Amino acid sequence: MSEELLMNVSPQETRIATIENGVLTEVWIERASKRGLVGNIYKGKVVRVLPGMEAAFVDIGLEQAAFLHVSDVVDGLDAQGQPRPVRELLREGDHCVVQVLKDPLGSKGARLTSRISVPSRFLVLIPNENSLGVSAKIDEVRERDRLRALLLAQLDEEREEGYIVRTAADGAQEEHLARDVAFVRRLWASIKQRIHSASPGTLVHEDLPLTLRILRDFSGHTERIRVDSRETLGKVQEFCAAYLPGLANRLEHYPGERPIFDLYGVEDEIMRSL
Repeated sequence: MSEELLMNVSPQETRIATIENGVLTEVWIERASKRGLVGNIYKGKVVRVLPGMEAAFVDIGLEQAAFLHVSDVVDGLDAQGQPRPVRELLREGDHCVVQVLKDPLGSKGARLTSRISVPSRFLVLIPNENSLGVSAKIDEVRERDRLRALLLAQLDEEREEGYIVRTAADGAQEEHLARDVAFVRRLWASIKQRIHSASPGTLVHEDLPLTLRILRDFSGHTERIRVDSRETLGKVQEFCAAYLPGLANRLEHYPGERPIFDLYGVEDEIMRSL
């Protein structure tokens, strides 16, 4: 089967189409105005602790301070699963690494967690843990055991991170999990470097835009990835060089005057589906 990705990028939106044997099979659209902060990782600074709410406000460089509840703090629960006093965990002036759970809304700042997660197509890496879980939505015991064994074969016994096998991994092969382990490890290593050098109130990792999420989740038999924006192509090449070196030789710029989505009638198919 022949497969290629077409990436059409404009300031307003990004559109990506999958073509299999010359036939459109899927389209993704991401509008710039709709991109939020969920998934972004920041190096923050605690600016106020609220014992009555068992929470704290954290400066992450946005207009409004963000909200961090004790239940979303690493080690924030005791052995019985009850929240520990926030003053045992956080003090004003503390630096902390946090991830956005919910976007700001009106007068409310973003909702945060210090339980960082770094996803790939089939896995989620959980820093500073060594647990290993499988999505509860994979309910067949034999498949759960198979995936756990395949993942364990890729990991060091003394690893400093935990993993969750995502629902999408149902039926995945060993090479798929090996590729994802390598990807999330490289990504987390680069995030840690930025955390170390960043000042408080700094974004250290932005959730991947559509172009890079698609590449992260790409199908191994994708033969060609054509991008009609030189600026985006440069970002894609940089991302692949750092995290997905096997894709580098499949990337190419589409310079044609004819819109890239006209090549296989993608535009017409999109309009018919509206």
